[in-house]
Amino acid sequence: MPLLEEATLLGDVSLNVPVVVIGNGPSGICLSYLLSGYRPFMASGAVHPNTILHNKLEEGIHFSVVDQDLEYLSEGLEGRSSNPVALLFDTLLHPEADFRFDYPSVLQWKLEKHNGIPHVVLGKGLPGGAWHMMEGSMLTISLNNWMELPGLKLKDWTNGKWRNLMNDRATTEEVASYYKDYVKIMGLQKNFIDNTCVTSVSKIQQDQKCAKGKMPKSAKIDSTTPQLFTPDNGLPPSLWEVRGYQRIGDGSHVPFCLYAENVVLATGTYDLPARLGVEGEDLPFVFHNVSAFELAVQSCKVGQASDPVLVVGAGLTAADAVLCAHRHSVPVVHAFRKSVTDPALIFKQLPKKLYPEYHKVYHKMCKQGYINTSHSNYTSFPETRIVSFLPDMKCTLQPTSGRNIVLSISMALVLIGTYPNLSFLKEHGKHLGLDPSKPISCKQNPIDINPYTFECTKEDNVFAMGPLIGDNFVRFLKGGALGITSCLVKRLKEKGQLISETGSDDG
Repeated sequence: MPLLEEATLLGDVSLNVPVVVIGNGPSGICLSYLLSGYRPFMASGAVHPNTILHNKLEEGIHFSVVDQDLEYLSEGLEGRSSNPVALLFDTLLHPEADFRFDYPSVLQWKLEKHNGIPHVVLGKGLPGGAWHMMEGSMLTISLNNWMELPGLKLKDWTNGKWRNLMNDRATTEEVASYYKDYVKIMGLQKNFIDNTCVTSVSKIQQDQKCAKGKMPKSAKIDSTTPQLFTPDNGLPPSLWEVRGYQRIGDGSHVPFCLYAENVVLATGTYDLPARLGVEGEDLPFVFHNVSAFELAVQSCKVGQASDPVLVVGAGLTAADAVLCAHRHSVPVVHAFRKSVTDPALIFKQLPKKLYPEYHKVYHKMCKQGYINTSHSNYTSFPETRIVSFLPDMKCTLQPTSGRNIVLSISMALVLIGTYPNLSFLKEHGKHLGLDPSKPISCKQNPIDINPYTFECTKEDNVFAMGPLIGDNFVRFLKGGALGITSCLVKRLKEKGQLISETGSDDG
């Protein structure tokens, strides 16, 4: 297996690696941690409050959770994820978290370098993924300890100087920095290749050859890790060819090509914004992300005296835009199709004490159709759809009852959801969803997987995790890392390519 030296560009070389992970957010980071050989064992003297689960764990006390039967361990668990392994890993890391108990984790982590699986993690930007693109002062929905990855507590990362923010929630800026630092602190940086764009993933037979291309910058793959296949010792019957390019400092793009026996999709679902599909949506004052609004505020293109900003949508991203506008005294017109009494509104699922800022937005949303004295910079239009955007900076609204309304606006923010961009899969990605006839969507049509191995049911040796399979919260997407690692370890041990003994180095 060729070695990739840190800060080196290699030309005319193709890298063979057992696993390529596409996406370097918390899903990909956590998976890299486990693939690097970190193994969870039941801690000595630990007692899980779930007696049945505790007894099962004691049965396999001398084996890591990775090496045990995940279906057996997760049987009967219930919680806020539909995936049994996600529930298992979450309750091992945060026992009884849904009941607001602060029980310690029952796991201890040990490093088994000899059981690491070589892998490469490809990301569009810095480790942390989409967290680096969020408005930094926003608070996370989850409690700060639910944002943690295995082996490093947020409070330990800040050396005890963790700011006790509102209801123990962190800012998105802090979380993004934590994920970036986690990769370095845990010694995972050798597996990460940043600033890459994957353009194609296609299945090839072993007699096919990859076109020559330069390799991206990366730290070296540890030579002590077993080489599971190389051009000299025989390839599997089929491989995945992963092509793309890396952006380097001078602005140029360097193409690369990887061979992988397994591909993990960990891209999240933030690549493609959902669109209204109305006339004028491509006009230059119509945007589909909050960051465009932040830039407009910083450059003084919008302000207290400008026409209102139109915010479209009734989710948390739209609420974040309203909160951002409120902080900068920018007038807002907020239009959304749902009724304020709709039980499916996310605000009705958030406790008021934990999320007071979102409930303030919801309170504003309930004051419909006029500028009121208590919220003079805000106007709500529930049960209203957008008809069109006009070139003269106007927008036509159509309430469910009543005549159309034409408003002058300074900009429009269409924040009605996002979709993943899996175009690099080409023909292999067209039928991965629960409904093969529809595009992949986190809520409506997640990727169909085996719930214990996370392998796609319609494509062997392709795995998916995180929002792509419907797990949006960091506390649950970590289950994908456990399931995928367990599956790959078992397969490699069956082939005799990993040792079965439980030797370990403390980690």
